[in-house]
Amino acid sequence: TVILNPNNPEEAPMVREGIERRLAAILSADVAGYSRLMSGDEAGTLAALKAHRAELINPTVAGFGGRIVKLMGDGALVEFPSVVDAVECAVAIQKGMAERNAEVPEDHRIAFRIGINLGDIIIEGDDIYGDGVNVAARMEGLAEPGGICMSRTVVNHVKGKVELDFEDMGEQVVKTIPEPVSVYRVRLADAGQEIETTTPETHSLPDKPSIAVLPFDNMSGDPEQEYFSDGITEDIITELSRFHSLFVIARSSSFTYKGHAIDVQRIAAQLGVRYILEGSVRKAGGRIRVTAQLIDAPTRNHVWAERYDRELEDIFELQDEITRTIVASIEPELGGVERDRAHRTPPDNLDAWGLYQRGLWHVYRFTAKDNAEARALLERATVADPNFAPAFAGLSFTYFANAFLGYDRDRDRYRDMALEAARRSVALDDRDEAARVALGRAYLIRSEHDRAIAEFETVIELNPNYAQAHYNLGWALMLAGRHEEALPCLGKAEQLSPHDPRLFAFCIMRSQALYHIGDFDRALEEARRSSRQSNAHANSRALLVAILGRLGHVEEARSELALLLAERPDYTRHEFVASFPYRRPEDMSRVLEGLAAAGMRG
Repeated sequence: TVILNPNNPEEAPMVREGIERRLAAILSADVAGYSRLMSGDEAGTLAALKAHRAELINPTVAGFGGRIVKLMGDGALVEFPSVVDAVECAVAIQKGMAERNAEVPEDHRIAFRIGINLGDIIIEGDDIYGDGVNVAARMEGLAEPGGICMSRTVVNHVKGKVELDFEDMGEQVVKTIPEPVSVYRVRLADAGQEIETTTPETHSLPDKPSIAVLPFDNMSGDPEQEYFSDGITEDIITELSRFHSLFVIARSSSFTYKGHAIDVQRIAAQLGVRYILEGSVRKAGGRIRVTAQLIDAPTRNHVWAERYDRELEDIFELQDEITRTIVASIEPELGGVERDRAHRTPPDNLDAWGLYQRGLWHVYRFTAKDNAEARALLERATVADPNFAPAFAGLSFTYFANAFLGYDRDRDRYRDMALEAARRSVALDDRDEAARVALGRAYLIRSEHDRAIAEFETVIELNPNYAQAHYNLGWALMLAGRHEEALPCLGKAEQLSPHDPRLFAFCIMRSQALYHIGDFDRALEEARRSSRQSNAHANSRALLVAILGRLGHVEEARSELALLLAERPDYTRHEFVASFPYRRPEDMSRVLEGLAAAGMRG
């Protein structure tokens, strides 16, 4: 049962099936920093709070037609029949508190946080319950000391009826509320109020993706599960810290926000990070659900979100699995966001990090023109910061692409240049994943298979969640003739980065490994997947032609060959040989037979 007009206090609530309900405006308030105030001066704090209630809060609530439902130590829950009255009451309280605090030392001031919601409530005696109450409490938790936050529903009802400005805080994920809630902040200073609050110290952003992992909420209502939610948080922080491309806030700082309301912009500013990872853990019976979301704090945009439902068997194994999955998803997602941001920024405004990311944006388009653009940008990055290892690793990749993908006919020269740039990158930072992968890749295109494999294995030891290390190890093993060993590495790479910009390469290497062990049907499937990718290289279609030719599907093979030659009229079997430095001649012969059967010239 609902009051259809919340501004009409005369409309009576109705009862259905023994439950009394009505629509009401709910104001929830508490004292910011109450525990600190009590520990410093318990008697003085209690006396001041009692005076504020008697002299300001109680008469103000009564004057606006509100009913104090209950007092909860440092907090209060108030019901109003009019949402306009609830908002005006909140503003009056905060203005009054600002005046009362004017002469009070800052460390003794009592400042209220207020949240307001309009929603359905359940009445039981003198108490009220329901989502309307819960959302109001969450709004309060998002408010600054001396501030007011409210739901979109409240703002929609009071716009044009109160002389206030509202700031959209975006959608917020809050405890016990299954869906994100749209939150607005009242700009009290614009209403003629000057509230003195302490501004938290903020920090400038580092020159690489920066992230804080906030303690995952235990939504189970079972204190025994607290160790699991804390354990996942700690493990994610540890594993993300393995990525040298990320700036990760330490556990000791992240856990200071445990149990606090989450305002991602404020927390990110205090910690000096761009991204916030938050989540929750809920246990029900023999199953557990973990949710996680990655937020770009300055814009409040959700970069990535996922939910994991698992059977609760081996708790530690489950914790490890979920940690690995979350961490593996974050790094590629952040890379894509950073590349897109750099690409939208004018080149003249970019520092070394921005030039590096903009260069990678072009690299992953896999065309000769984009590779040249990438090389120019990455060379600028190395000049802007000669000690920036990833820039030299990226530059090595552009040289590698000229040699491996045939963007330049002087392949030997670019093989040497790729090795030189990779060695410079490793010399600057021998624990940087991109640097070590660049070095392994440079060895591989020089047919130094064992040295390449050793480099990729070293990267995996440093960071087992780095998809590119698994992919390159699989590629190296395949070229070395260790086809069965290559397959799980390539599968792991795609598992870690299912939307990777190099997905066409994951598929083409897996297709070759399957082709060489005689699993032609799966090899054909992977070759088709590779050639369907929007940034696929000519080598993808060449392999598809070879497999079709090997299987005797000559008509389809020639059709695919025609498409390949329309894109690359100069492509020959020699091009494929130059791109894939097989250790064993019989492996290359196996591919060339398929290409010859399809009619590709030598």
